[in-house]
This record gives sequence, C-alpha cells and structure tokens, in this order.
Amino acid sequence: MSLLRTDPFVAEFDRLTSHLLGGLTGEGSPAMPVDVTRRADELVVRVDVPGVPADAVGVTLEDGVLTVSAERRSSYGDDEQVLLHERFDGAMTRRLRVPDWVDGERVEASHADGVLTVRLPVAERARPRTIAVRPGAATPPDQPQIDAA
Repeated sequence: MSLLRTDPFVAEFDRLTSHLLGGLTGEGSPAMPVDVTRRADELVVRVDVPGVPADAVGVTLEDGVLTVSAERRSSYGDDEQVLLHERFDGAMTRRLRVPDWVDGERVEASHADGVLTVRLPVAERARPRTIAVRPGAATPPDQPQIDAA
C-alpha cells in the first residue's frame, strides 16, 4: 500500500464506491459480521465490533427483533495529517429476527476483545420435556364397555 498523495476527487470517489458497493448490510450501515449458534438451552449471537468500547454498544430486543447498534469514532491529534482513512467512523446497526421461543426477560450481553456476545435463553415453555407414560386400564375410562354376549 502506498501513502502517496493522490487526486482528492479520485480518492473520495474510490472511498464512496467502496463504501456503497462493499461491506453493507442492506440497512445503510457497514457490515457487522454475526455468528449465531444454539447451545443446549440458549441461542448465542456473536457480533464483531472492533474498536468500539462497550459503552458505545447498544442491544435491544423488541417485538422479536434483536437490534445491535454501535458507534466508532477515530480521533487524531491536532498535529496529525490523515493521509489514508479506510476504517469506518460512525453508527452501525444490525437487526436479527429472534424466534418466539426465546425468553426475552433473561437476555444477557457481554463485550470482550472487540466481540459482543448476546445470550438468548430458550423460554421454559419451549424446552423439550419428557412425558411420563402411566399404566392404565385396557379401555379408556370415557368409553363404555361393550359386552359380547
């Protein structure tokens, strides 16, 4: 990569087309890569948010939609001249539809090493159960017995 000065118009055009044509989620903000896994009784959502401090990350769950928002701002000193600026600055948002069997009251989120982890537990009513089968009479109690005489 060269840090040579180029025509500002060409550089801006290149930055805009890269931003518009590559790396967008379709919601108008840069991509926030996501992994979703199911582990035992929970869904685990991991979202890459590099360079974003925990206090600049928001998580909401409303009407079955998990929304992750983050904001990253670069800061340069007064004595610095920016020669190349490719990293995104600004707000990012990612929305994921969540199954209705998630317990929205027990969702937890943590942030470490540039990765946001959201744990969405399965609601008690949606957990698999074993149904005990009891021995019973040969004829169901609600059906009359028929004599074959």
